Amino acid sequence: MQFADLGDILVHYRIDGPDDGPALVFANALGTDFRIWDGVLAHMPPGLRVLRYDMRGHGLTTAPEPPYYMGDLVNDAARLMDHVGMKDAVFVGLSIGGVVAQGLAAERLDLLRAVVLSNTAAKIGTHDQWHDRIHTVEHGGIEALAEGTLERWFAKDTRAERPELVAGIRAMLTRQPAGGYLGCMEAIAETDLVESTARLRLPALGIAASEDGSTPADLVRETVESIPGSSFHLIRRAGHLACVEKPADYAAALEGFLAAVGQI
Repeated sequence: MQFADLGDILVHYRIDGPDDGPALVFANALGTDFRIWDGVLAHMPPGLRVLRYDMRGHGLTTAPEPPYYMGDLVNDAARLMDHVGMKDAVFVGLSIGGVVAQGLAAERLDLLRAVVLSNTAAKIGTHDQWHDRIHTVEHGGIEALAEGTLERWFAKDTRAERPELVAGIRAMLTRQPAGGYLGCMEAIAETDLVESTARLRLPALGIAASEDGSTPADLVRETVESIPGSSFHLIRRAGHLACVEKPADYAAALEGFLAAVGQI
């Protein structure tokens, strides 16, 4: 296991691949850790230098007391990349990780070659929706949101045919630190990057899923199409965690984009 002491937090991360390989960074979704990318990496070509990390308040990374701000999460990603000496990277962010990707592109373009905005948006949900969820977790824990969350995260067929996969992700979700989960929900609730994302000028790929109940495909498309020259890919029969449900399809879309931007 690898940890980076960034002063205010200790970040759990992992690097795979050669030191001189093209750089690829993955940022996880709310309520998950960096293991959600295992299946995708199994289908990626060799030779990449891949950084994965647990977001603030998730996995084995420190969970400070809330509130958190999106600027904290963006700064964590930038400081970690500086710490490990990674730049000219393609940054792949899922859900809240995709919001971090947008913020990082706006604040630290020197670190990035391109972004992949996966199952995400410049603004996710409404302030009232997030604060209703925050209230629920404060009174009943993450478990109180688990069933509804998994319905949004997985396609109907997956829930019926692969219950062991859904159960495993449920265990990951409910074992996250409650304070970290609350802090990141608050950060999402207060974030609107519509204007700053529309000003981005770097290669961007949007990845969406046909049965995503958290960030529907049209919302993802609207966000990525605000960036000139961007592209969009839809994964069918998958939900919010398309990288877990359809890792081969996800990896194929990602590999094609890496080739298009000269990263492989």
